Amino acid sequence: MKTFPQSDALQRLPEQFFSKLVKKVQKVKEQHDDVINLGQGNPDQPTPRPIVQTLQEAADNPLYHKYPPFDGYAFLKEAVSDYYKREYDVEIDPKTEVAVLAGTKTGLVEISQCLLNKGDTVLVPDPGYPDYWSGIALAGANMHEMPLRAELGFHPNFAEIGDATWEKAKLMFLNYPNNPTGAVATPSLFEEAIQLGTKHNVCVVHDFAYGAIGFDGKKPLSFLQMPGAKEVGVEMLTLSKTYNMAGWRVGFVVGNRSVIEAVELIQDHYYCSLFGGIQEAAAFALNSDQSSVVQLVDMYEKRRKALVEAALRIGWMVEAPKGSFFAWFPVPVGYTSESFADLLLEQARVVVAPGVGFGTHGEGYVRIGLLSDESLLREAMERIGALQVFSRLVK
Repeated sequence: MKTFPQSDALQRLPEQFFSKLVKKVQKVKEQHDDVINLGQGNPDQPTPRPIVQTLQEAADNPLYHKYPPFDGYAFLKEAVSDYYKREYDVEIDPKTEVAVLAGTKTGLVEISQCLLNKGDTVLVPDPGYPDYWSGIALAGANMHEMPLRAELGFHPNFAEIGDATWEKAKLMFLNYPNNPTGAVATPSLFEEAIQLGTKHNVCVVHDFAYGAIGFDGKKPLSFLQMPGAKEVGVEMLTLSKTYNMAGWRVGFVVGNRSVIEAVELIQDHYYCSLFGGIQEAAAFALNSDQSSVVQLVDMYEKRRKALVEAALRIGWMVEAPKGSFFAWFPVPVGYTSESFADLLLEQARVVVAPGVGFGTHGEGYVRIGLLSDESLLREAMERIGALQVFSRLVK
């Protein structure tokens, strides 16, 4: 059979680090049936029943059996606008400041293709979500990493970015609550990003995937709550985490009109929006009383408490995440993030994600998901404790 070479764009794509992890996990699972997987980012709870029922009923609507509008139904964009007004007191024009996405993973890749030319520079958080890299690679642009360090609350230090880099930069990605560190944004962080984006003509893209998940009674900030945000950037939010709708593939990009126009233009050439029934269910979710979201965040907070307390009991000196459904724990002395993850998989049969998979500055940490019940989180920590890699706390 003839083999056809892949395009240069595909050749530029970064290696998928986590595919290697999946293969390692699968190999252990073939030999053991008690693996606890804390390395995933896939919500473990079902979509709330009223949202599912809305889809089931909407599927009978003959209108939705036809092609939807290329840029999505107006009622869904209006629901996004109402959501931002209700939750963040932000005014959004549903006609010009909202684009419907087939999940924000798609949008995060698309936006680089919308705004970048070959050789442009993009400012990316390190550690950060690997799909930022994919869109940049497809566009033929260059990455400039912004290290996220614990001593700065896992916020970038913009002062470290030189004038020459700012002049080449066209795009900046931010993500709070942060994957993988669990850090949250402050007003000063967003204000500085807006100021620098305005000064250097850099579009700021805020990935707000975990926007609903904040702890200790604190609601995470929306980038669009900051004055001037829409002038210089956009925010992407997804229903995947907020409503356990990961498999539904529905999200939005909201903000700067020129960016919204560019996203809708490229999507006109990729696909014809989402099935109308899904759009109706998504609008229902956004317009609902949000009680399911309150319950979901409460569940994650209880899991966070169980995980951190169990980790401290085995001598693992960790800090609780402030948002998202991830914890970012340091590896013990003498291990890399990957060698420690391998140890836990092979000897404790506990899966964690090595920090280096999120960038070079992720070295020294592992990411743990709060996506298993409290008893499994405690058991995982007990198994790790049995390895005696940490000194136990004195009672």
